Amino acid sequence: MHTVPVLMTVTTTHQPATDLGYLLHKHPDRVQQFSQSFGTATVLYPEATPERCTAALLLEVDPVRLARSRGRKSPDFSLGQYVNDRSYAASSLLGVAMADVFSTARAGRCASRQELADSAIPLEIALPVLPCRGGEDVARRLFEPLGWLVEVETIALDDGFPEWGDSRYLRLRLSGLTRLSDALSQLHVLLPVLDESKHYWQGPDEVDKLLRSGEGWLATHPEATLITRRYLGRGGGLARAALARLAELGDDVEEALEPKAEEEALQPEERRVPLNTARHDAVLAALLELGAGSVIDLGCGPGQFLDRLVRTPAFTRVSGCDVSTRSLQLAARRLRLERMSERQAERVTLFQGALTYEDARFAGYDAAVLMEVVEHVDPPRLAALERVVFSAARPAAVVVTTPNAEYNVRYEGLTGMRHPDHRFEWTRAEFAGWAETVCDAHGYTVVLRGIGEDDPEVGSPTQMAIFTRGETSDD
Repeated sequence: MHTVPVLMTVTTTHQPATDLGYLLHKHPDRVQQFSQSFGTATVLYPEATPERCTAALLLEVDPVRLARSRGRKSPDFSLGQYVNDRSYAASSLLGVAMADVFSTARAGRCASRQELADSAIPLEIALPVLPCRGGEDVARRLFEPLGWLVEVETIALDDGFPEWGDSRYLRLRLSGLTRLSDALSQLHVLLPVLDESKHYWQGPDEVDKLLRSGEGWLATHPEATLITRRYLGRGGGLARAALARLAELGDDVEEALEPKAEEEALQPEERRVPLNTARHDAVLAALLELGAGSVIDLGCGPGQFLDRLVRTPAFTRVSGCDVSTRSLQLAARRLRLERMSERQAERVTLFQGALTYEDARFAGYDAAVLMEVVEHVDPPRLAALERVVFSAARPAAVVVTTPNAEYNVRYEGLTGMRHPDHRFEWTRAEFAGWAETVCDAHGYTVVLRGIGEDDPEVGSPTQMAIFTRGETSDD
């Protein structure tokens, strides 16, 4: 039986547009096929010019293979396993195939074009047939808060019989300026959310998968509850667990602009310390102690610490940089840039940039802040960050905070690292060793301090390094 395959296209006009092939790790001159447990995924390029490039992902679903792939844990033994819309419409199947075929792109890695992978580029994503319970309104509520321009059209049940009304399927086209990895991660979550049906059994690791794919956007999404419940809809306990963890990351104050530190909620209530606040207080005190007049927050996120800096008169020039354009939008809202007086607005600059690539805009500040940033960098890229900050930008002072891995044993129920996006976490000795290496290589001296409750056995939950250029500092 021949079927029309499920289709998704990704288009860019970034020039040269054929760099899309590097980002997706799929060459525009080839047609490549990838076997899935439920069918075959094919990647090809209908157009590939320096001005415009489109990659198409086609998914041919085999109903028999799909039914068999569900295994014994599937409760469905009806004919619906074999006769359904999986072969014709985008669904969780497309999300799974996309995550497999474009896994490196979704992780944001591209050895030959890493700067491009870290940058927001013009993208257009088209899904010709997409099931959506709730129709056009739900599609807009899910994608528009992420910065997408949404074009959506409901598909009629039958064009020849308009009186039959509309189907539950949409034609969806998204366009915007964003990182390709962010776009793919959003689709990986939202395709099954729109369909509200997953083809595979959901285990406890589904919560971790959701939070990993939702990193940087789900906690602050106005429809976070709807997304979570639909994504984990068949497991009420899973949905409750995910919502509880999102509540730890989210903040109901000021329209949920700033995620709280996840590790705070892992401690017993009687020992719970507001680490996020403690970090901000400690870094702010260090900057005032250094006498800095101009400060750049590298990896500023949604801007909570920037807000502290802007409200401190001692800082006459404040800048924030982040790789995420969405975070910068949230930071601008938090700071209320549009309401600032012209004189006040001249003090503040926000811009998008990657910390592993030299950027002239990083230079010229008395102090730079890397608050809970270094642990998110892949270890092979850490040397590039050191070079960019300590050699190229070379501020008079650099303040770095990072988790103390030794303290993790004090968190109830914590296994592994404190956050799924952490690439590593240092012990106190490892952090001190790294700091000394940086000083020796770039001509700085360093003072190490702890932030939060000081446990006599494992130290403080957060550790801080205060680097100063070319002079000795006393604690």
